[in-house]
Amino acid sequence: MGGNATHRYTNTAVLTVSTADASQVVTSAAIDEQLADTYRRTRLRPGLLEKLAGIRERRWWTDGVTFVDGAATAGAKAISESGVDPADVGLMVNTSVSRRWLEPSTAVAVHHALGLPSSCQNFDITNACLGFVNGMELAGAMIDSGRLDYALVVNGEDARPVQEATIARLNAEGTGARDVIAQFATLTLGSGAVAMVLGRADRHPEGHRLVASVSRAGTEHHELCVGDNDMMRTDLKGLLEAGVALSEELWAEAAEEFDWRGMSRYVVHQVSQVHTDTICARLGIDPGRVPRTFPTRGNLGPASVPFTLAGEVDALVDGDRVLLMGIGSGLNACCLEIAW
Repeated sequence: MGGNATHRYTNTAVLTVSTADASQVVTSAAIDEQLADTYRRTRLRPGLLEKLAGIRERRWWTDGVTFVDGAATAGAKAISESGVDPADVGLMVNTSVSRRWLEPSTAVAVHHALGLPSSCQNFDITNACLGFVNGMELAGAMIDSGRLDYALVVNGEDARPVQEATIARLNAEGTGARDVIAQFATLTLGSGAVAMVLGRADRHPEGHRLVASVSRAGTEHHELCVGDNDMMRTDLKGLLEAGVALSEELWAEAAEEFDWRGMSRYVVHQVSQVHTDTICARLGIDPGRVPRTFPTRGNLGPASVPFTLAGEVDALVDGDRVLLMGIGSGLNACCLEIAW
């Protein structure tokens, strides 16, 4: 496999992965109630969020709590659980899609909230829902190169503002069925935060080594899902078809070097029931090895893969093989293997 599509890691390990849960539960039934008049007017049936997407509920941060607070909480927990001195963290990467300002970076607010040293380099990596996995890749490459000993990758997402704006817009007069369908994916999002500490494997034999990552781009599809803080419009059918096709191409290429057929866990980006079932069927993955958080957390964006991984930590044992499978609007896809 040519170019930079494949990267093998030599000395990077995951030390901890920790979450911060948003506390306000918002059910799909409650959203359906708010859109009841719109459904009647457009002759659409309520219940699609749960019956089709498989999402029963998602969470919002409570008033006064921001996605930066969530990322900092998860980050502090991850550092504490790793036993690493915060003064030794040489890199902090924020991977959130959510952001309040164009500048400065969200990373600076998280860095400040954590009280990390001025020697800790910090910046944002944004690549839609693939951002966290990309952050892991970059941190791993820097650790392998000897440039730093420890890295912290964080993510905090806040679905509440765009969902409140979407519900208000869909309830306005003149909204049609096409508007509801185009903005349907916005209502599947959720809020939450996650953080991961990575370090040198030769110093941490208890860690979980990064093995390799494989990436593939399909940027001809960059207009299938476009969003900002107020609105997200998605071609649901087109995005699913293009995303699965890109994943199949990556899978076929990776098979030349890697045998991913017998992984202990496949941590797939949490989009919906339809997406997960389709990926499993098309790639020949055992659905029983695919943990699912979307029913109760929705699509957490770039936080979804590490958030789901965090939920599996207590069940994983030495020798397990874990494959992180991320995909982001644009489109970009990446699989990253961890030897547990």
